[in-house]
Amino acid sequence: MVGELWMNLVWPQSSDRLPCRFKGISVHICLYQKKKISTINYTIIVFVIAIFILRARDICLNSGKQREIPLGGGETRCLKRMDLITALAESLPRGTIRLGCQALSVRLDSSTSSPSLHLQNGSSIKAKVLIGCDGTNSVVADFLDLKPSKLFSLSEVRGFTMYPSGHNFGNQFVQVKGDKCTVGRMPIHNKLVYWFVTQKVMYGRGGLEVPKDPELIRQLTLEAIKDFPSEMIDMISKSDTKSLSNTRLRYRSPWDILVGNFRKGSVTVAGDAMHTMGPFLGQGGSAGIEDSIVIARCLAQKLAENYDKKSRARHIMMMKVEEALDKYVKERRMRLVLLSTQTYLAGLLQQDSGLIVKFVCIFLMTALFSDMTRHTRYDCGCL
Repeated sequence: MVGELWMNLVWPQSSDRLPCRFKGISVHICLYQKKKISTINYTIIVFVIAIFILRARDICLNSGKQREIPLGGGETRCLKRMDLITALAESLPRGTIRLGCQALSVRLDSSTSSPSLHLQNGSSIKAKVLIGCDGTNSVVADFLDLKPSKLFSLSEVRGFTMYPSGHNFGNQFVQVKGDKCTVGRMPIHNKLVYWFVTQKVMYGRGGLEVPKDPELIRQLTLEAIKDFPSEMIDMISKSDTKSLSNTRLRYRSPWDILVGNFRKGSVTVAGDAMHTMGPFLGQGGSAGIEDSIVIARCLAQKLAENYDKKSRARHIMMMKVEEALDKYVKERRMRLVLLSTQTYLAGLLQQDSGLIVKFVCIFLMTALFSDMTRHTRYDCGCL
C-alpha cells in the first residue's frame, strides 16, 4: 500500500510550466536541513551549485557601525528556489505532475469521506490523501477552516544579479539597515547574487496592490535606496528584471498555529499553506522541507504497520492515514509555534509598531530567544 500510494501520487500545479506559483526566489538552507535530505539524489546537484556562507554582517547606514550576525553552529547556503523545485520535479515518476490545474475547492465524498479537488477546468481529482502545499492563499487551508494570514506593514522586493566576470563579495551575507528600508545581499555562487529590499509599505495599507511591473519595481527600489552604498545601487540596477518580485509580507499568527485544526479526514496542509511567515529568519523554506520529511516519515511508519497483514480494508488503511496525519501535526506544531513567534517579533521590530510595542518585542525576544540561532539547529529526524 505504501508503494501504491506513492505511485498514485499527483502534484497539480496552476501554471502551465515549472517553476510555478512560487513567490519566493531563493531558499536559505542550514546544516541540519541538508543532513536530513542529503540521502536524496537531487540534493547533490543543488548543493554543488550553492557556495558555503562563512560570515554575516549587519551594517547601520546612518552610523556605519557593523556587527557580526551569528549563523549558528553549522553550514549555511542560499539556493535558487527554481533549482530546488526543478530537481524535485525531475525526481518524481513520469505523469506525477499535472500542469495547468487551478484548484478551486475541496470536497469530501458523502459515502467514502475521501477528498476530491475541484479544478478550474471543470475536472476533479479524487484522492485518498490530500496534502495542500498551495501557498499563502491556500484552497486546502480554507477547507480546513484555518484563519486567513495577516499582513505586515512591510513589502519586500527580491531579485538576482549576475556578474559574468565574477563578484568580489566573498562568501558572506551583508545586510544594510536604513531608516525606512533594509538591503540584504547573499551570493549563491561566484557569479550570481541574491538580494532583497525590505521596506515599510508606501503604497497604502489594507492589502492594496503593490507594483508588479518589473521595470517599475526596479525604478521604485532604486529610488528607495538612493542613499545606500554605490555597490548596492549598482547591484539592483544591473539585476535581471525577469527575477524581480514584489510582495506584501504575510504571516500566520503564532496563536493560530497553536490552536489551528490542521487535519480534517485525510486532508492536511504543509509549507506556507500551514505556516506563512516573514523572511526575517530565513527559515520559511527550510520549515517546508522539514514538513515534507516529517509527513513522509509518519505516513510510511503508520502504513507499514498494516502492510504485511492480510486485512487491507479501506477503512483500516484510512484510519492509519489519519493517525499518521495527526502524528505529523503534533510533531510539527510546537516547532512552528516557536519559529513563527520569533519571526513575528522580528517583523514587528522592523515595521512602525510604536515604542511600547517595540519594547515588549525586545523583552520577549530576550526572554524567549536568548539563543538567536537555536532555530537553525533543529533536528526534524530522518526520512
